[in-house]
Amino acid sequence: MSVAGFIASQRTEYDVPHAIACRALGVSESWFYKWRDRSPTRRDDRRARLAAAVGQVFDDSGGTYGSPRIGIELREQGWKVSDNTIAQLMAEMGLAARTKRRRRGLTRPGKRPAAPDLVKRAFTAPAPDVAWCGDMTEIVTGEGKLYLATVIDLYSRRIPATRWVSVTTLRWSWRR
Repeated sequence: MSVAGFIASQRTEYDVPHAIACRALGVSESWFYKWRDRSPTRRDDRRARLAAAVGQVFDDSGGTYGSPRIGIELREQGWKVSDNTIAQLMAEMGLAARTKRRRRGLTRPGKRPAAPDLVKRAFTAPAPDVAWCGDMTEIVTGEGKLYLATVIDLYSRRIPATRWVSVTTLRWSWRR
């Protein structure tokens, strides 16, 4: 922040008169009023246009783009600007990109011991109904998470119709 900007902010934030702030900082009042009444510089105009362009690209992305991606978009539009300048503008404007949710691995070893491998990684069977294999998948929907559990006969590679379990039974068995 410039000295003149600091003097102006003291008036609005703390009701300190310009004359007192100028005297405390060793600046003449005439210089401050000259600064205050001047027209915007080319740099100020460019900065305002850049801020508008950053806001437009950010809104068009749905709030997902950060400063590197916004920089790419603006350079494609013809702007000569660095990612750090864009990051500074975004911070001043209060814009923050939404972070990607990292996918959580479900096969990491945790606190509980792993279930024994009874199939011994041999996913073939000599006859029907000898070996079964199961899997569970989490499906994220707008209403919440759903879990899809499947059991497959390793001989025919099919899900038998006689083995369907109702959702209420599965919920009950998971809660125990």
